[in-house]
Amino acid sequence: MDYINLAEMEAAALAALPPMARDYYASGARDEITLADNRQAWARIRLYYRVLVDVSRRDCSTTVLGTPVSMPVLVAPTAFHRLAHSDGERATARAAAAAGTVMACSTLGTVPIEEIADASEGPLWFQLYVYRDRGITTALVERAETAGCRALVLTVDAAEIGTRERDARNGFALPAGLTVANLAGTGKALLTPGEGSALSRYVRSQLDPSLTWRDLEWLVAQTRLPVVVKGLVRADDARRAIAAGAKGVVVSNHGGRQLDTAPATAEVLPRIADAVGDDAEVYVDGGIRRGTDVIKALALGARAVLVGRPALWGLAVGGEAGVTHALELLRAELLEAMALCGAPDLAACTRDLVTPG
Repeated sequence: MDYINLAEMEAAALAALPPMARDYYASGARDEITLADNRQAWARIRLYYRVLVDVSRRDCSTTVLGTPVSMPVLVAPTAFHRLAHSDGERATARAAAAAGTVMACSTLGTVPIEEIADASEGPLWFQLYVYRDRGITTALVERAETAGCRALVLTVDAAEIGTRERDARNGFALPAGLTVANLAGTGKALLTPGEGSALSRYVRSQLDPSLTWRDLEWLVAQTRLPVVVKGLVRADDARRAIAAGAKGVVVSNHGGRQLDTAPATAEVLPRIADAVGDDAEVYVDGGIRRGTDVIKALALGARAVLVGRPALWGLAVGGEAGVTHALELLRAELLEAMALCGAPDLAACTRDLVTPG
């Protein structure tokens, strides 16, 4: 692995992947304005570094929902890892475990949650979509608990699927041999070719667009696991999620793949973090590609960040080793940024690092 940054890894992955998989992973909704702005918003933030601080030793470890992690970088839930590598989610989980961090597994995985758990001893979360058939949803929750997952991540920004025009043009579908593995035996595991995107047809026919805050309360009551709500860009929604029983929130616009022209996550993170305070843990995803992005997120109030596409790029170029390399690049950059900001530990990554004066 001779990539010295995630941009190089991304370029290699995009060159190696088949066009349909490449565009599925890389694309955003409609004009892809939010997709681009997620990245640009982190770049616009400036770091007001401290000097003459002893940073000869730096510690970037923390906890998330009580689970120790070696760094505040988690693997975000993303679908269909076997489009990138034959080992798919198994390889990603092993890499996350080797890096000492959490992997959030997607409902739309190409490896079932039980096999992911068997492949890795690392901590797992399970991302949940709510199906129209609540029996399927309840079964997924029970399976996640049995598999040893530490939390449920409820995605709440998918009442409709944002149109990804590249997928529509390519007629995106899963190739023969790949399925939504967690739905095997339900009649809802296949994404078959047809007009436009098979994923769009799947989401519109299978996922429940009628979700309300009462459904979050229902989920919290259904499980012994802490529930994290993913897909928030408003402070008032974050407060409502906590009132409904959530133990954490992920500031997220679905990687720019849902509502185009939604705000960049870096822009809304501080308002949400201030509104939540100490009542729950706040995480953020979207466009994080450098260790400096991570330290900015922490300074703006996040406990940790989640990265999705970087893990997929690593998977595409090197399987488990590629994902490990992607995560270790971020770790090395974060430790460097901490030293240069005068922050020997994460407690020193405070708001004044991104606020002049």
